[in-house]
Amino acid sequence: MKPSPTELDDHEIIAWLLEGDVSIQYQVHRDLLATDQSHLRERITTEGWGARFLRYRKNEGHWGDRFYQPKWISTHYTILDLKNLAISPTNDDIKQSISQVIQQLKGPDGGIFPIGPEKKSDVCVNGMFLNYAAYFKTEEDDLKSIVDFLLSEHMKDGGFNCNSNTIGAVHSSMHSTISVLEGIVEYAKNAYRYRLEELQEAKDKSIEFLLQHRLFRSDRTGNVIDKKMLMLSYPSRWKYDILRVLDYFQYAGIQYDPRMQGALDILKKKRRKDNKWPVQAKHPGQTHFDMEKTGGPSRWNTLRAMRVLKHFGEPKPKLIQ
Repeated sequence: MKPSPTELDDHEIIAWLLEGDVSIQYQVHRDLLATDQSHLRERITTEGWGARFLRYRKNEGHWGDRFYQPKWISTHYTILDLKNLAISPTNDDIKQSISQVIQQLKGPDGGIFPIGPEKKSDVCVNGMFLNYAAYFKTEEDDLKSIVDFLLSEHMKDGGFNCNSNTIGAVHSSMHSTISVLEGIVEYAKNAYRYRLEELQEAKDKSIEFLLQHRLFRSDRTGNVIDKKMLMLSYPSRWKYDILRVLDYFQYAGIQYDPRMQGALDILKKKRRKDNKWPVQAKHPGQTHFDMEKTGGPSRWNTLRAMRVLKHFGEPKPKLIQ
């Protein structure tokens, strides 16, 4: 049977994605083609972006100058990048670095990396930390105080805000909420049990908070909260955007809700004439290296957009033999 134009387009895009970094290749097989190519994951440590990130690790066990400085080349964001590459969760060097953070940077409030004279931990940072610490199989006992801290900062409107325990906050932040949600889903996926039911309840309320805002609109005026939330960036760092939240929904197995439709429509419109999605924005700051150039076609954003659309019922991508 002659393949349809849509199937031909899928074939060309999948082939283009498979010409990318080994981490992209692995996730294309895992998420779009549903084929087991575990040997590709093993190569992330020794070649491409994964190997480059690992080479920047210092003998002391950290990246950059310390845990959070300079921001994008720090231990914190480098390990988050490595997690998002889907590098093996058994990597000993990364596990050792996480262990050092826990041993050296636990605060009196139970979170990691307390700052300021009052030594208070940041909600957004701890949500991201829970995300990769759970992925790399950190001992549950070492994560208990972080779970306690995050739950203590869950806000009445359903989400989280990094200012809740510092200067005060009366409304949750989309940025903080998505970071904590990503941490909770990784914690659950890796079979941790401590206060899991409470975390799942916080997750449900946080998702409802995002949906009440239709993922990018004010719940009071209906206006776009911040046009930057509609720009496709990667890596996301701590910043919220519509592709990040939709990709979270597919990863967490959250089913379609009509309040997602506006964001899905915008995502579809951002597809270029060559059927690829672009990198539209870059969060300024020092980087180890740039995986992709702003303004050009993005394998990261194309991969993420395609798995989002697949999850929400778009045609399943496949290779044509």
